[in-house]
Amino acid sequence: QVQLVESGGGLVQAGGSLRLSCAASGRTFSSYAMGWFRQAPGKEREFVAAITRSGGSPIYKDSVKGRFTISRDNAKRTIYLQMNSLKPEDTAVYYCAGGSGGITSYGYDYWGQGTQVTVSS
Repeated sequence: QVQLVESGGGLVQAGGSLRLSCAASGRTFSSYAMGWFRQAPGKEREFVAAITRSGGSPIYKDSVKGRFTISRDNAKRTIYLQMNSLKPEDTAVYYCAGGSGGITSYGYDYWGQGTQVTVSS
């Protein structure tokens, strides 16, 4: 069992940066691939980024490539999402998730409660 708690969301102007964190409880954190998803009002939850158990081979949604960076620190049981050059269309609730991995929500068994990111134009 893994419990996930996100932090770091907030209000930022377009072009700005935010760094999201997701802290995990439980000693099995390093056994799980981890991902970030987001859900904007009135839209489906969508994949943003994912990273393997060891921290290699990150994958990204096309629209965030070159702007977002996912990373993890297994010793701290934490993953991060560095978001640069933010756009108003990045506004959403951001969720971290843990499981077998991939780009769909079906690959994840554990979810955080979400953190709001709002980008003003």
